[in-house]
Amino acid sequence: MNEIKRIAIDTSKSVFTFNLRRQELLGLFARLPPTEVVLEACGGSHHWGRTLRALGHRVRLIPPQYVKPFVKRSKNDRNDAEAISEAASRPGMREVPVKSAARQAEAMLSSVQELLTRQRTQLVNALRGHAAEFGLVAPLGLRGHAAEFGLVAPLGRKGLAQLRAEIANGSLPGAAVAALDRLGREIDRLEARLAEVDATLMQQHKATPTSRRLAGIPGVGPTIALNYALRVDPRQFKSGRHFAAWLGLVPRERSTGGKQRLGGISRAGNER
Repeated sequence: MNEIKRIAIDTSKSVFTFNLRRQELLGLFARLPPTEVVLEACGGSHHWGRTLRALGHRVRLIPPQYVKPFVKRSKNDRNDAEAISEAASRPGMREVPVKSAARQAEAMLSSVQELLTRQRTQLVNALRGHAAEFGLVAPLGLRGHAAEFGLVAPLGRKGLAQLRAEIANGSLPGAAVAALDRLGREIDRLEARLAEVDATLMQQHKATPTSRRLAGIPGVGPTIALNYALRVDPRQFKSGRHFAAWLGLVPRERSTGGKQRLGGISRAGNER
């Protein structure tokens, strides 16, 4: 019997490239001798990494941006798995450390905060857009410029309250007032949820020594400090330069013929 050198898996929610159901996959790997298993790094791949390691296999998670160049023409599960294997075979290929369940759980609330903030932004934009159809245009307010960088919703609380008051007291058709009031109530609901999440995250920040130390750096607040403390494992980087490259704080390069051409800062690193 030929020895298996490497197994590449393109994971999904229920069916895998082996043409096996999710519940059948573990039975297969339980029967196999210790083997190198490679997967594309994503949230669910860490679970499989922990599970397969417990069965004695060596698991490697390859960043998606390094797998994509090896995908051949048509995209399907089999071609994706082949691309993952090809990327893993390259010398010096970067890998993502498998996170523990506790580490993933600790960072989950930050993801919830990001989602709720995006939803609030969408609702506020919808409210402003529909109100503008009737000539009601609200100023961005004091926090508006920060919103351009994705820090807050593109309308401060003061401006939002002013706009809602004008809607309620204006001469808009009743159907429009009712629809905009629904959006307003949804914004209030999300504001309450975000306040709860923010309070919990602040407690988490105060209870995390690394986060408190990072917050002492000028320009770094509790949210950024806590995200780095929970999501980043410093042991995976050889130096601060490697960490900066992982973040994407490197210039876009278009060098050729021995002449170096560096552009603006790219977004090639980890988005989180």
